[in-house]
Amino acid sequence: MTDTIAAIATGISVSAIGIIRVSGNDAIAVADKVFHAASGIKLADADARRMYYGELTGVGGELIDLCLCMVSRAPDSFTGEDTAEFHCHGSPIVLSEVLRTLLTYGVRQAGAGEFTKRAFLNGRLDLTQAEAVIDLIEAETPIAARNAAGQLRGAVSVKLESIYASLLDIVAHFHVVVDYPDEDIDEFSMQKYLTTLNNAGEELQRLLGTHERGRIMQSGIPTAIVGRPNTGKSSLLNALLGYGRAIVTDIAGTTRDTIEEKAIISGVLLRLIDTAGLRKTEGIVEKQGVERTKSAIQSASLVILVIDGSEPLCEEDYAAMNAIPPETPTIVAINKSDLPQAIGPHVEIRDLQFCLPKTQTLHCVAEDIMTVERDVQLTSIAPNPPSSPYSQISISALTGEGLDTFEAEIKKLFPEIRTQAYGEIITNSRQFESISRAKSAINEAITALKASITPDAVLTEVEVALTAIGEVTGRTMREDIITRIFERFCVGK
Repeated sequence: MTDTIAAIATGISVSAIGIIRVSGNDAIAVADKVFHAASGIKLADADARRMYYGELTGVGGELIDLCLCMVSRAPDSFTGEDTAEFHCHGSPIVLSEVLRTLLTYGVRQAGAGEFTKRAFLNGRLDLTQAEAVIDLIEAETPIAARNAAGQLRGAVSVKLESIYASLLDIVAHFHVVVDYPDEDIDEFSMQKYLTTLNNAGEELQRLLGTHERGRIMQSGIPTAIVGRPNTGKSSLLNALLGYGRAIVTDIAGTTRDTIEEKAIISGVLLRLIDTAGLRKTEGIVEKQGVERTKSAIQSASLVILVIDGSEPLCEEDYAAMNAIPPETPTIVAINKSDLPQAIGPHVEIRDLQFCLPKTQTLHCVAEDIMTVERDVQLTSIAPNPPSSPYSQISISALTGEGLDTFEAEIKKLFPEIRTQAYGEIITNSRQFESISRAKSAINEAITALKASITPDAVLTEVEVALTAIGEVTGRTMREDIITRIFERFCVGK
């Protein structure tokens, strides 16, 4: 890391301010060649972390921009190296010209994530904090941003370092016992080590228990919007998004394929999947759309079943109900509340998922359903049990009526996302895998200790746990894995 790197840190798009960042041994010397402070001071003599106003010029002395410049000196900078930052006007042409000028002075274009990688390699950040940087940049909800900020502050690092230190004490003592067999471990020490291992295992398990919440927080909840044609699924998608993403017409089968968009509802990120209407069809294209709808239902973590409240329930409504896996949380949205209702306000749709033999005939007549009496064959309907995770609301996707109730249901379905201390939720699969290995090794060490197996067996498992924890924080990490981690980053960060 002896070379000096530079990059546009704010992206190449028109903005009020654009920042070019330089880091490395020659960062300040190179900055002095292109920046001329109005006060006449040289950057080599400038105060650290103080903004100076001046001219930024090209190789031939031509003026590129009037800007601000700030320097930081090693080791008290983000990267741990000498750094310079130019805060210019946010013209892509200006930023590109500044970068081109810097490159002519022997500075190298930075790679993706190279500034943060240098911060990690120079000990300014551990690996959990470095990964939190990109999680913070990519956060799509306030909750995800706060959790990433907590990790950047070191919430996970502090917990793991405490566990790491307690395991090191055990390793140190057991090494003595292994090297000097005559040094026995007394009963008091044995119980103390067992307590330490149990506490470490419980703490790791608590971290592992946050991963599912973290996955939902970061990636969002796959949410399938399903129902028969023309119940208002696409209208509901548009209402939740706040703009007309999906085409809406009165023609059944308008939606032929799944449409996926993201929306934040009650602080929860939903990956909304608008699906083709579920019905029997002979059309090749529409039939493929129905198959994709079924696939979306099976992979969804939440289903929104849309029913047209202005029309009587029919066979296709029942088929849609029963296509949903019993264990999948479901919100039944009785839509078109702005129209005269054919479904009474007190009817429980769940109760209409009759546990009937597959060949039984259902008469679509009930106290709360105003409909024409007719037969519906349930030959292909496999009913959901009444215990399915289920809620029912009345809405109008056209007017927005009832959407506040929908938001309240989301808040009730996923309350745990808000209950964990920010920064202590594991959102990273790599971290989860390493912590899992550490937990398994500690379990093996506890088993060996209780069985009075030779000390070297306990020592081996505890060292495995230490290595796995070290992989999370970056104490023990292969170069190829480090490279892969920082490839996620954008250039300039």
